[in-house]
Amino acid sequence: MTRTRILVAALALALLLAGCSSGGTRDDGRITLRFQSLAWQQQESVEATKELVDEWNAAHPDVRVEYVQGSWDSVHDQLLTSFEGGEAPDIVHDASDDLADFAYGGHLADLTDLLPERLRSDIPPLAWRSVTFGDGVYGVPFLQEPRVLIAGTARLKESGVRVPTPEHPWSWAEFRQVTKKLSGEGRYGVAWPLKEPVSATLNLSLSAGGRLFHRDADGKVTVRFEDGDEVVPRTIHEQVNTDRSASPTTLGSGGSDTLPGLFAGKYAMVPLGFSYRQQIVQQAPEGFDWQVLPAPAGAGGLAQGVSPQTLSVAEDCPHKKEAVAFLDFLLQPRNMVRLALGDWMLPTGRQALADPALRTPEHGWATGTALAAHLRPAPAQSVRGYPEWKDKVATPALQEYYSGAIGLGELRTRLEDDGNLVLARYQR
Repeated sequence: MTRTRILVAALALALLLAGCSSGGTRDDGRITLRFQSLAWQQQESVEATKELVDEWNAAHPDVRVEYVQGSWDSVHDQLLTSFEGGEAPDIVHDASDDLADFAYGGHLADLTDLLPERLRSDIPPLAWRSVTFGDGVYGVPFLQEPRVLIAGTARLKESGVRVPTPEHPWSWAEFRQVTKKLSGEGRYGVAWPLKEPVSATLNLSLSAGGRLFHRDADGKVTVRFEDGDEVVPRTIHEQVNTDRSASPTTLGSGGSDTLPGLFAGKYAMVPLGFSYRQQIVQQAPEGFDWQVLPAPAGAGGLAQGVSPQTLSVAEDCPHKKEAVAFLDFLLQPRNMVRLALGDWMLPTGRQALADPALRTPEHGWATGTALAAHLRPAPAQSVRGYPEWKDKVATPALQEYYSGAIGLGELRTRLEDDGNLVLARYQR
């Protein structure tokens, strides 16, 4: 960990401790549980989560939950510091691809024997796989989002291209041809915001049959960059460097950075997480017509990797049964719908996903729910050492490949050779 990251983590921990009291049991016998939430959309998800905490507290005077605001920007380092310092919150909001090291490190409670049957049966087995490490279950996956194409309707209509649906999506080859047709005169068919290129590349590669991480019978993970893993990065590389149908300037951008160009017609489409629709509704100029399209499909169909948002219980929590009871309340179907609407994401629970509020054509909800059955645990979900592999190997290699600085052979060498050296340190 760099000195800067240590300072950031220490500051985040100090703020956390300053903003809440320690969990445990008071002299009057009342239990207090600290719940660190990463909800961030102030008027929607934060408000919905706080309302549910208040409802729990009103109905459970002997088990009080304290809401603690966390941040996605620093959560990994902050949790690592608080776990090692014995000051972790009792209930932890995170993402499934961040749990492996915490689970294997003994910081999270195994919920296998604590989960109520209602919750276990409502969430599909594939989603539970995202929080299963070894023989234990170390969190509850509750919100997820596919990556979709947000497209300006006018550009699609004027080009005459076939508009894809979940039933009849574009192939990756067709997508490349469409973006070429939508380009020209200073405009691009697509803008790829790839400031963080790894998860987008790996998760979309499942649609092309890519796996990248291969686990042998002994549990050892090896990186192999095979034919299916090439399809998505090669498509992006060719759009940027050969076809000139993808903007080269957005490769270092975040998703929000591309929205002004989308609104102005500079980009016909932008691949974004499903929740970005909320920003589009808030920021789009009057008269801008847009629609949600499924990401392209390949040999794996519409399969797509996701890292659901999760709720876990700290191993050091002295009241695990009560903490899980709160999770069961928070994730009742009606409450899961409230959380999903607040975050503009999809719930994992079957009953919540069937709610009519999440199946309306407005703002592309129906397209998102149609993709839910195709979502799979992200390829790196249970790989120990993935954060280091991503930061030190995959991110710089993919950034250089997409910009045209290196070729596909060099990308393969770095992902495999350099990557396996990193992973080997975690598998001894």
